[in-house]
Amino acid sequence: MAVLRARLGQLVVDCADPGRLARFWAGLLGGRPVVRDASWAYVDPPGAPRLAFQKVPESKAAKNRLHLDLTVEDVRRARAAAVRRGATPVGATVIDPQGAFQVMHDPEGNEFCFVAAADG
Repeated sequence: MAVLRARLGQLVVDCADPGRLARFWAGLLGGRPVVRDASWAYVDPPGAPRLAFQKVPESKAAKNRLHLDLTVEDVRRARAAAVRRGATPVGATVIDPQGAFQVMHDPEGNEFCFVAAADG
């Protein structure tokens, strides 16, 4: 049987307001938010796959089965910047010998984490 070789082109997030999420994520990751219409928007972050947002009628009802881990130098500074853009922290920043991480929700409640490794 031949091995399928695929390339990750984009991650698509179901949501209520694609334009709002494209602007939020562009503010965190860089890139320019593109709003094609009320049902589809995306951002092409530098050095990463496209992050697209697709309008769906149902609301988010449970924990994500997939989330993004965003590598940052300072988790607490990243947390504060994300909150100013509309994110919500979930619990406290966890700091241990491996580094630090902070669970967050984007403006529609999708989970993501800021992660920083311990210094060397």
